[in-house]
Amino acid sequence: MYQIQILKSKVHRATVTEANIDYVGSLTMDADLMDAANMLEHEKIQVVNVNNGERIETYLIKGERGSGIICLNGPAARKAVVGDIVIIISYALIDFEAAKTFKPTVVFPNTSNLLV
Repeated sequence: MYQIQILKSKVHRATVTEANIDYVGSLTMDADLMDAANMLEHEKIQVVNVNNGERIETYLIKGERGSGIICLNGPAARKAVVGDIVIIISYALIDFEAAKTFKPTVVFPNTSNLLV
């Protein structure tokens, strides 16, 4: 059997709180959001900017729990400004048959990036 790439986790419509051009790279996310979305530190993610259509791939860094931080770091900081709305997505390879019943984890934070 073969595997396909499928949506594993999504943080839907988070607000960018920081953009740090001087950092090495990645996206820093509140640890509470990461846990709720079933995402891990250093996991590859896709960031889709609702405001300007930019799509980038990077990886996650665990941010302070309860802080609501969504910070694009390094070159990614050029792809969004504070206040932009983003969708943060991770994918997984999964057996085709298992994918038919797999349910991704989707989190809908409030405007402060906190869990409701």
